[in-house]
Amino acid sequence: MNNVRIRRGTAAAAAAAVVVAGLVTAAGPAAAAAPCTPKIQVLGALTPDTYDPDSVQTQGVLDFGAGNLSVGVSGGKPVYWTGTILHKVPLADPNAGGRVLAVNRHGLMVGVLHDTAGTTLFSYRKGAAAVTTLPGGHGYDMEADVNDAGYIVSRGTPGGVVWKDGVKVRDLPVPADAGPGTRIEMVTGINGRGDVLGMAEQDYEVPETGQHLQGSHPVLWPGDGSPARTLAPSGSGTLESSHVQDIDESGRIVGYDWRGPWHEYRPFVWTPPHTGPGSSPGVLSTHPYGTLEAISPTTNVSVGTAKFHPESMTLQDQAQWWPGSGPVLALPRLAKDAPSTADAVTDDDRVGGAAVNAKGRLKPVIWTCASKQAYSPGR
Repeated sequence: MNNVRIRRGTAAAAAAAVVVAGLVTAAGPAAAAAPCTPKIQVLGALTPDTYDPDSVQTQGVLDFGAGNLSVGVSGGKPVYWTGTILHKVPLADPNAGGRVLAVNRHGLMVGVLHDTAGTTLFSYRKGAAAVTTLPGGHGYDMEADVNDAGYIVSRGTPGGVVWKDGVKVRDLPVPADAGPGTRIEMVTGINGRGDVLGMAEQDYEVPETGQHLQGSHPVLWPGDGSPARTLAPSGSGTLESSHVQDIDESGRIVGYDWRGPWHEYRPFVWTPPHTGPGSSPGVLSTHPYGTLEAISPTTNVSVGTAKFHPESMTLQDQAQWWPGSGPVLALPRLAKDAPSTADAVTDDDRVGGAAVNAKGRLKPVIWTCASKQAYSPGR
């Protein structure tokens, strides 16, 4: 979701144009590939957890920073790692939960806290004594992202918001081409040039006819200051929801659509200039459903999770890897037949996520040299 990484690991008027200009930064070249050893690196973790395919996971790597810095969640708490060593984000309320959703190459993190006051957005720098709460950053099931210029994007009150240095600098409006009754549901990504990605949801009954207009559309707020616009959804936009998760430096967008009964997901990609609907690379050969959660900044590699419906779990969920063309491939499990997920990917061929070990415990993990580990599974 930023220059370094993934996801998750997210965000138009005369005053806004000044802000937009600050959002635009030149995208650097892909990092040179360094020698590595293909392996599944298990990171330090807080209280051991089990995997629940029907819930947000309490362990996992959600984004990568510079060097050996990664961020995410462990034991339901916001954490970060240097190599395999875990560090807790300092919280005023030790009972609060949350997660670090994204980090940029300068070590600026963004995450969410869940406590008695509700859900709050925060920023944090490695080594700081406390987090910084971001004004207006409240909501349920919040997503967020940060780019290397330090701009943080998320859903706020009432719509999308951009912050810089802990101060709100811009609102992200509902696109003019959206229909009545549309609101910003999520803001999920920002790239180096300042393109912001999100999702709008419409729920409106036409007074004259009683017709119920309902559906979801991806939204793009271009970094060049041009007006926000809706993108064609992955499906009909009525009984399906298009979840856009991440955007790379070229503007390529990944996500998934949701169909019918719970967890019937299908990976989707939207390519510039975004004049048509998204397309699907298909699913892993062993699973009927799946997601794309993150895309690397410049190498076109995407990752996500292959799924079954929780009530018909023929095979456990499995982390999946897609190079941008051809079939979706699997990443190896940490233990035989044990579930795994992928939520972050870098230009230097690392994938972050979570996996269950032989003792049944969910652990945060990193696949190194992921392209050398990806394989086509048999049925």
